[in-house]
Amino acid sequence: MKKRTIAATIAAGTTALLLFGAPLAANAHVHVDPDQASPGSYATLTFRVPTESTTAGTVKLVVDLPTATPFTSVSYQPVAGWTTTVDTEKLTKPVTTSDGTITEAPVRVTWTAGSGVQIAAGQFQQFTISAGAVPDVGRIVMPTHQTYSDGTVVDWSDKTPASGAEPEHPAPTVYVNDPAPAGGDANPVVATTAPVPASSSSGLSDAVAIGLGIAGLLLGAIALVVAVFAATRRARGKASA
Repeated sequence: MKKRTIAATIAAGTTALLLFGAPLAANAHVHVDPDQASPGSYATLTFRVPTESTTAGTVKLVVDLPTATPFTSVSYQPVAGWTTTVDTEKLTKPVTTSDGTITEAPVRVTWTAGSGVQIAAGQFQQFTISAGAVPDVGRIVMPTHQTYSDGTVVDWSDKTPASGAEPEHPAPTVYVNDPAPAGGDANPVVATTAPVPASSSSGLSDAVAIGLGIAGLLLGAIALVVAVFAATRRARGKASA
């Protein structure tokens, strides 16, 4: 009976930890916002990059742009302390659009932190580009590579299946003609070349969600320790009686 009581207490505490930790996990991925766009538009896309490591900071971000159905133009919003490069290369196969035949296009955007600059543990940064014209396709998958100060590279390159089930390292994806998965961004990209401020309200919402997730984990851990301690004392008291 005593063992069952202690086991039940531990199970309850573990459940609380999982519930509190779920919002944190859901917001810990590199992703693009908004995740929808209209064909032919010029979309302002913001990549939100949280640092998941507790021992190293993010010092580099590389976003691979589509080459089979490329953007014809990409510009970027400067980020203090970071240098940005947009690589343009010749396409393996020319692409014909309403504007003519495209033989070269932007294929990669790289942000590199300056000396002493990084996205530390518990922080996130936003990197914004203006890209267009948006190709008339189902979705645009942009594999993203996050480099930490200890040399670790996390590849956010897994494609999200049609079922909407999230893979371990989902690639930032913009949905054009395909419907976005349930729970995706409800706000479509506005066809504009004006950059989105780095301190946008959507970024603030992510920061609040991450903070609440961390607070929930701490409270759950404290509650678990207190509950197990109390159950153990009661069990010992009954045994001595």
